[in-house]
Amino acid sequence: MRIDLHAHSNVSDGTETPADVLASAARAGLDVVALTDHDSTDGWAEASLAALENGVALVPGMEVSCRTAQGISVHLLSYLHDPAHPGLLEEITKAKDARLTRAERMVTLLAEDYPLTWDDVIHHVAPGATLGRPHIADALVAAGVVADRSEAFASILTSHSRYFVQHYAPDPATAVELVRAAGGVPVFAHPVASGRGRIVGERTYRDMIDAGLAGLEIDHRDNPEEGREFLRGLAAKHGLLITGSSDYHGAGKPNLLGENLTTADVLARIEELGTGTAVVRP
Repeated sequence: MRIDLHAHSNVSDGTETPADVLASAARAGLDVVALTDHDSTDGWAEASLAALENGVALVPGMEVSCRTAQGISVHLLSYLHDPAHPGLLEEITKAKDARLTRAERMVTLLAEDYPLTWDDVIHHVAPGATLGRPHIADALVAAGVVADRSEAFASILTSHSRYFVQHYAPDPATAVELVRAAGGVPVFAHPVASGRGRIVGERTYRDMIDAGLAGLEIDHRDNPEEGREFLRGLAAKHGLLITGSSDYHGAGKPNLLGENLTTADVLARIEELGTGTAVVRP
């Protein structure tokens, strides 16, 4: 089986609708794909219908934005949780609202130096989508400031830029606990992706594992090989699941569906652990 457990739609920062993500998964020869939009499950219903139409099984998921006390960004994949669980829902709603306030502030700062307005950014956001820096990047591309999202994130929108603004995000261990409480399966997304910014140390791994972390996304293009060896050792030591995925964003990133895969036995274990919702199978 070809299983890809990390993909985004335009409900967050992907460029395709949830239905189109499932159609793209079918064209890529996938048997199973997870929809894991940032801090949102709004694409699940549309993706579920498309799964039946395209003959691709759907793992309902979400990518929770977290931050350590040291200010290091952590992304936590949640699979098969209850989307209406009050504790998790309250936390992601708080984070989603903070993203909006943060984006407004960043656009205000950017407008001092570039031909950019809030309306320019909103034009690139699907109704109800989780607004983030990728949408600001799309507006900068449209304005001719940068060539693509990658250039925007490497320069103007980097976390070291004067235009960068932090936003609220839960502590990673707290997020793991909330996902578990919602019947979900928490997996640490691209943990050693040092090209994205600072990565966490041993204390954060220990706290997340103690809180109930189920797995590590190891086979991901942003994890360097030496980091993957470290992660495999950590997974073996603590009995963690190992996943692989594309982190697909449509045209928003060069990542291709199916470029990294998860094994069928790991998916079976995720299904055993996940009690909040179920895999949608055609």
